[in-house]
Amino acid sequence: MATALIILAAGQGTRMNSDLPKVLHKVAGAPVLAHAMRAGATLEPERMIVVTGHEGEAVSKAALEVDENVVTVTQAEQLGTGHAVAQALPALEGFTGKVLILFGDTPLIRTETLEALAGSATDITVLGFEPANPRRYGRLILSGDMLERIVEAKDATDAERAVTLCNGGLMAVEAELLSDLVTGLSNDNVAGEYYLTEIVALARAKGRSASVVTCDEAETLGVDTRAQLAQAEASFQARARAEAQENGVTMTAPETVFFAYDTVIGRDTVIAPNVVFGPGVTVESEAEIRAFCHLEGCHISRGATVGPFARLRPGAELAEDVHVGNFVEIKNAILDEGVKVGHLTYLGDAHIGEHTNIGAGTITCNYDGVMKHRTEIGKRAFIGSDTMLVAPVKVGDGALTASGSVITQDVPAEALAISRARQETKPGLAAKLFEKLKQIKAKRQKEAQ
Repeated sequence: MATALIILAAGQGTRMNSDLPKVLHKVAGAPVLAHAMRAGATLEPERMIVVTGHEGEAVSKAALEVDENVVTVTQAEQLGTGHAVAQALPALEGFTGKVLILFGDTPLIRTETLEALAGSATDITVLGFEPANPRRYGRLILSGDMLERIVEAKDATDAERAVTLCNGGLMAVEAELLSDLVTGLSNDNVAGEYYLTEIVALARAKGRSASVVTCDEAETLGVDTRAQLAQAEASFQARARAEAQENGVTMTAPETVFFAYDTVIGRDTVIAPNVVFGPGVTVESEAEIRAFCHLEGCHISRGATVGPFARLRPGAELAEDVHVGNFVEIKNAILDEGVKVGHLTYLGDAHIGEHTNIGAGTITCNYDGVMKHRTEIGKRAFIGSDTMLVAPVKVGDGALTASGSVITQDVPAEALAISRARQETKPGLAAKLFEKLKQIKAKRQKEAQ
């Protein structure tokens, strides 16, 4: 059956104590809203609608960055979840199928759970869970296998409070029925709001079927506070680490490794302690990421080694068997097979040919204060320690730069480039200078007394 998504993301999240809407706070490098959208996108919905409210322009922008085809609608006044869904109904015009209603502040929902909701045969399917402490949650009241109604905790009788199956918030509803039920909601309550949960009882009164799909409590976590944001991050990381290990990745101290929402690691890769993956990282099989590395927006090929204490920034591309050592930073640079960059080096806006050796302290001087420029180094070249390559510049295949050189002109293949001042040695002058400096220091100390 065709599916559509309505994602509710209009809330301000006052308990976050933030100028930023709660759905734009990040878990694993992506806004909470993006996690909900990506989970829903695995169903390949015909339509995805995000309901915005507080700071709606920023929320809409973030949603469009995840999916350029998403439709955003505005809930100008926050009059309850039922009212929010009503704002999305015009965008569903002409759609026939199952509508899934998700929350933009629930980042941990699994694809398998959404598939179970979408695949349910009943007219309405509600997500349920059994929390460790059900006190504050709405209860799902069943009659046999059928869901009869949802009762808020504050309105529940003692018998209803004894029910441990609680409302997870998410729903799947046949499209035409959803429109009919939401239109029939009333705000005749103390808060004056339209509650989506009431559509279950309305549907049952019309003789329609309703059921429950269950999940673990962790999936239902909503991010309303900074503490819950940290809890969501911890849950995501625990899940990501377990999945990586199941996929054949070795982590010597997994609790110290942090993944982004889209990190991809090949099997038989080894990750040492205290490694952080930002968004956009792919690591192929049999690579090694040593301790205290930070990687973002980069690709690491089979057999490469990185670190310790290395930083790979967006656009870094490491071919097979490349070695990047300690205190090396690489940005928007391609390193071909077998390149070695041992230590204390910055390579930005560059292409390094295969089996070239980059000496310690080498810097590609890629920025002139206005524009970026590129450095091209050929195959099997040798860049001496402390070489400054002032871009734009090219170093040919098999060329060599002498240590301490500032290279401002192209170096032909197999040539030696030297650019440094001639050394002069003055016998005995060091001792004389030190003695003079000591006399000056003693004089200043005496004057200060």
